Amino acid sequence: MDSDGTQDARGTHANPVPRPAGPPDVPGPSDRAVPPGVPTVPGAPPRPARAPGMPPLPDGSAFLAWVRASRPEAALGVWRFGHRPRPEEEPEQIPARQLLSGAVIAFLVGWLIWSLLWNGYLGGWWVLPLELFTPDSWRHSGDQVGNAFLWYGYYTLIALVIMIGVGRLGRWGEVWRRYGLPAWQRAAPVSERAPAPEDDPAQWNELRAAGAGDAAERLAVEARAGLMRDVDHARIARAWQGVRSGRHSLATFTGAVLKDGAAACLHPSGDRDLPGRLARHDLVTGQVRLGTTADDPRNPYAYRGTGLALGPDLLGTSLLAVGPPGSGKTGGVVWPLAESLCLHALAGRAAVVVVGAAGAGLGPVDAYDVVVRIGNPESVYDLDLYGGTTDPDEAAAVLAEALVGDLADPHPGGDSRRSTTVLAQLLGPFKAVHGRFPSVPELRQLLDGTPGPLGALRKALEDTGQESLLRELDARERQLGHPGDVGSVLADRVALLDRPAFAGFFDTSGQSRPFSLRALDHPVRVRIDLPARGHADASRILARLVLAQFTASVAVREDRSLFACLVLDDATGVVTPEAVRGIQRLRSGNAGAVLTLRTLDDAPRPLRSPLLGSIGCRMALSGLTPWDGQDFAEVWGKEWTEARDVTDRQIIAETPAGKALHVLRRVITGRAPTARAVTVRQVERERWSASELAHGVPPGHAVLSLTNVKGEHAPPLLVDLRG
Repeated sequence: MDSDGTQDARGTHANPVPRPAGPPDVPGPSDRAVPPGVPTVPGAPPRPARAPGMPPLPDGSAFLAWVRASRPEAALGVWRFGHRPRPEEEPEQIPARQLLSGAVIAFLVGWLIWSLLWNGYLGGWWVLPLELFTPDSWRHSGDQVGNAFLWYGYYTLIALVIMIGVGRLGRWGEVWRRYGLPAWQRAAPVSERAPAPEDDPAQWNELRAAGAGDAAERLAVEARAGLMRDVDHARIARAWQGVRSGRHSLATFTGAVLKDGAAACLHPSGDRDLPGRLARHDLVTGQVRLGTTADDPRNPYAYRGTGLALGPDLLGTSLLAVGPPGSGKTGGVVWPLAESLCLHALAGRAAVVVVGAAGAGLGPVDAYDVVVRIGNPESVYDLDLYGGTTDPDEAAAVLAEALVGDLADPHPGGDSRRSTTVLAQLLGPFKAVHGRFPSVPELRQLLDGTPGPLGALRKALEDTGQESLLRELDARERQLGHPGDVGSVLADRVALLDRPAFAGFFDTSGQSRPFSLRALDHPVRVRIDLPARGHADASRILARLVLAQFTASVAVREDRSLFACLVLDDATGVVTPEAVRGIQRLRSGNAGAVLTLRTLDDAPRPLRSPLLGSIGCRMALSGLTPWDGQDFAEVWGKEWTEARDVTDRQIIAETPAGKALHVLRRVITGRAPTARAVTVRQVERERWSASELAHGVPPGHAVLSLTNVKGEHAPPLLVDLRG
């Protein structure tokens, strides 16, 4: 335990990622949530609150407006912050010109009727009810005031009846709703009143109800004073969930809040926000806004013009974005999602691993806790080649997937068991002798069958009397040089990592600071820069290695309340049969993956349909090829729609007068008289055809379908990523 109260949780490696420290009365450092009571960074002054899209204000009004904003329940993927729900079906909209002209004509008709009545052109029958149902003394009395009131009251009643009639015919109510005061009120910004104290989220009423009134009052005071921001609110809410679930005690949580206020329960890094934000985030709903759903007839009416946002509930089914270079995959999709997940990590809700080429624009270094720059001598962290496991069989399976997973038969039944067996025959004996797994040069020598290392390994096993491991080594030596031995293929792939540029990486002797994906039990932010330039094949191996380690680590997590996500900026060469199976299993482990491809041709043809089927959120960006569009069109399927067939039939005149009229009409219009017949029928058509995806998606747009972890679906939506 360090002097500042934090714990140096090293795991299986020396100096790995900093882990959250548990409070004194929390059972052990293995708790997965960020426990309360972690001290803040000494001397760090609190920054002013900054809610999404709002300038910082010293009085906290921006934060209060953000936390009190309405977030109604909405359809899948709708940006809920300040959302105003729309009807499911599009109301029948009368064209503005027709509506206004009809209203004016109705007014003129009503004026004409009243004028004819008033001037007696229609007779005096309309005053007959007044004469029949009122006494003569009322109408012919000497009281001129009373007499005038009676008659003009009747005239007003008749005028109102005429006005109501022509108003209904002229749709004056629709004119008022569309162009009158209601329209101005909808266009004007709505100033929301402060809610009642019992409904105010800034009052932390859940804490008050549980007996933590002092802590709730401290948080409310700091919110009003401008010392709280959205990350603080989300982080403390997450710590309170730990108290309610029993992982942490109420006393420890209350003490931390009373001591540090809005800075309580800090992330181990001490950060309360990212260095900067590019996208709009709402940490109450967990959403990040990617764009605006286009006002297009192909989109459902309830989605048109609404914000499009993603959150962990959607990323839990994984996301695949396909588009050519320059279509906006990295800047419009990958970085906003990575930024959102980093904010969730600071709030203790998520662990994120972002993988991409060096300089790909995945955010500043300060936005991450761990930055692994493979091939860069200045990198502080290394990458654990074996994923932090101590089991030789598990390490062999993950490493085999990384080295030759793309060479496995992609058809059903194909796998890489032979490669896993070969590696296990070497890793097990080596670890038994040396207490560690081999480094890259040592593994290459063993796979090549170099006599010296194999002989030394055999002698060490004989001296320790490990007969079972000797049989493994004997089996490996018998296979050396035989036709079909995969050892040579594995050696060739390992040779891609045994280069001078990687000499200081993948160390297994404990001299470096290797990062292991076993750290995903904690809210950590990780970025891994791959050496794309000059080492493209090695980068693909490393990308497959990270994906394989991610799926393996997520499957064995004890506490799955923390959302884990892998963001892979370029998944070229990563899609393998085992990778597809691993992605399918992520949803059950509260995890997901974000993959991007330039084209579906970067994945083997037999794996394209399984890949699209295993991923819940699919995005086709502008510039897609027709053959890629065909795969998306097939997975999105068809829907029943109403088709209108219009037929024009020429009218044949039978009489001389009719023929003369047709001739005159042809001279005026230039066309022969026709009769139009409209046939309406229900047909089944593709939601988006391959041609529409290839040629009908404007630049900066994408077509996106969504599925959440509950299995709810949203149809393909045309989204403007710039909105």
